[in-house]
Amino acid sequence: MQRLLSLVRRCVEDYDMIAPGDRIAVGVSGGKDSLATLLALAKLRAFYPVPFTLEAVTLETGLPGMDFSGVARLCDELSVPYTRVETEIVRIIFQERHEKNPCSMCAKMRRGALGEALREMGIRKVALGHHFDDAVETFYLSLLFEGRLSCFQPVTLLDRSGITQIRPMLYVSESILRGIARREALPVVENMCPANGRTKRQEVKELLRELESRYPGLRERTFGAMQRLPLPAWEPKEHRRRPPAGEAFPEL
Repeated sequence: MQRLLSLVRRCVEDYDMIAPGDRIAVGVSGGKDSLATLLALAKLRAFYPVPFTLEAVTLETGLPGMDFSGVARLCDELSVPYTRVETEIVRIIFQERHEKNPCSMCAKMRRGALGEALREMGIRKVALGHHFDDAVETFYLSLLFEGRLSCFQPVTLLDRSGITQIRPMLYVSESILRGIARREALPVVENMCPANGRTKRQEVKELLRELESRYPGLRERTFGAMQRLPLPAWEPKEHRRRPPAGEAFPEL
């Protein structure tokens, strides 16, 4: 847990993610990534020198068999208010539109529904659970399938809604998150989406696994390159040490 908090705090400070008095919502899908984000920020809240408050929001898409009672109990234990927002996203995508490639549409609809819910709650900042591996995979997704050098940003202001997205887990690898989920017995909710495991992201994940068996450290070098280029909004604060070419960053 100490390692997780150290990486999260460093990421938060590198990108000025938290300002005094921020009211931050954590988008909790029920997966290990969002639950670990909730846990880390709840722990950070107790000692971080910049005061902020925390809430948890789950956007229910209408998938059957999704039980969030364990998430509600965790929020009670962490003294974090918890809100569940019901939507009909799954019905619209699979029954009305019959989308052949549903992931992009689902993501767009979830962003819109979450933004609307946050505005109604009076919240203007949301923490998302995207981690180190997500960032690298997104970079290669953009490169391979769109021909662009691109990735989501550590901090993103959504102009239309006025909501700021922060991603405090960007220095945390998926392997660390798996360990945290296991050791902390996080109440992970199984993903019941019919498209789960059959996406372009899964293809890239498997490709990177294969490439790393031949070129160890590929992910770390890619992440470092994303910061050194830098991609828009990816350069950390100037006073932070930036690694020389070839050095892994962050330390995983």
